[in-house]
Amino acid sequence: MVGMNTSSEETTDARSTTPASDRFQDYIGTQWADRRDELPETRAQAAFAFERRAAVSAAFPGRRVVIEAGEPKQRSNDTDYPYRAHSAFAHLTGWGADSEPGAVLVFEPAGDGHETTLYFRERAGRDSDEFYANHAIGEFWIGPRPSLVQVAADLALDTAHLDEFVATDSDLRIDHDEELTRFVSELRLVKDAFEIEEMRKAVNATAGGFDAFLAELPRIIASPRGERVVEGVFNAHAREHGNTVGYDTIAASGSHACILHWTRNDGAVVPGDLILVDAGVEVESLYTADITRTLPINGTFTDVQRKVYEAVREAADAALAIARPGIVFKELHAAAMEVIAARTAEWGFLPVSAAESLLPENQFHRRYMVHGTSHHLGIDVHDCAQARRDFYHEGIVEEGMVFTIEPGLYFQKDDLTVPEEFRGIGVRIEDDILVTADGAENLSAHIPRTADEVEAWIARLNG
Repeated sequence: MVGMNTSSEETTDARSTTPASDRFQDYIGTQWADRRDELPETRAQAAFAFERRAAVSAAFPGRRVVIEAGEPKQRSNDTDYPYRAHSAFAHLTGWGADSEPGAVLVFEPAGDGHETTLYFRERAGRDSDEFYANHAIGEFWIGPRPSLVQVAADLALDTAHLDEFVATDSDLRIDHDEELTRFVSELRLVKDAFEIEEMRKAVNATAGGFDAFLAELPRIIASPRGERVVEGVFNAHAREHGNTVGYDTIAASGSHACILHWTRNDGAVVPGDLILVDAGVEVESLYTADITRTLPINGTFTDVQRKVYEAVREAADAALAIARPGIVFKELHAAAMEVIAARTAEWGFLPVSAAESLLPENQFHRRYMVHGTSHHLGIDVHDCAQARRDFYHEGIVEEGMVFTIEPGLYFQKDDLTVPEEFRGIGVRIEDDILVTADGAENLSAHIPRTADEVEAWIARLNG
């Protein structure tokens, strides 16, 4: 590896051998074919981003609003993590995976509204040393970068060089101003038509990723770190059919499935166990799916595994059955919890009845499912996280919202409150739900959900 981008100060001076003579700079800066700024067609998202910016403008009259894309984040020394722009910046510009690091969207007060300008660092001229010597932004290092006129045409936005941007003490900035941060988060609670189509793309790409690793089950089982093979196959699919994964893939086999955010993924995948895979493809627009399926590694559920699995599916179906405009968001969780309490009481795991356990002062059933049932989903996997509680957990569900339904049951391998045959079993079923005018659509319903469907799915891909 000869070098990488870095968001920190220059760290390679001690080993740099970049030619620096005037004669070399004159030579490398000449005899290049003329560049032509071929203007792209305006992307479909631009019209939707315009409406989102109009909402921001109306909410903050007379205030200068600054939305920053952010800089690359350092991974180690002079290497960075793959760059991803701030979600609010991507939402308001329409710039997704191709966003330029360090870009800034500015709402400048003008008359009754704002003039918006996108500032970013335009590509360097080939007569500059930046072109070949700057490994953070030079074309020799990271490839061609767009011009101001190209981005202006692409996004239907006025553009200017980043050097022209001047910050002021009175600027409103996301993650600094609470009201602005809250507003741009709540702006994403209801998805527009473009966002909904992107969510469909993300879900469909994710479905293909599940198929991809299931088809590799023999190789997965043969590896001492089969969980990592699952992760690798899914992540490769995400890169081929999207931008990347929307979050670290959870490939949790056996008792690892009882660890809610197991991302170490270094265990074996053993026939007779279940494997819980929580994964999502992020598409180029940065919208991501978030889907979980729990699968019998040998293709067939045991009686106990099936009992737990179908209880979780019953809880998911109960939440989906009430999903529609007008309910309170937290009612989804309550519906799922009624089933979880009923089944764990029926199996004799609770010290009280299901009805008693559901009382706020008890909640014994939550020992086996400590997480919530739903979260909003979109350009972030946990979307709209800065929204007010009254708009989120206590908020009224509206047409166009997209959220997960993801109940689970997790019986830790050393939990003495459950019979031994249940210990080490973890099951979660997660689907991505779109609220429609009179109900809800399960966007991921085509990914097998019932125990019978799952067994047939595995058999089909390994037959």
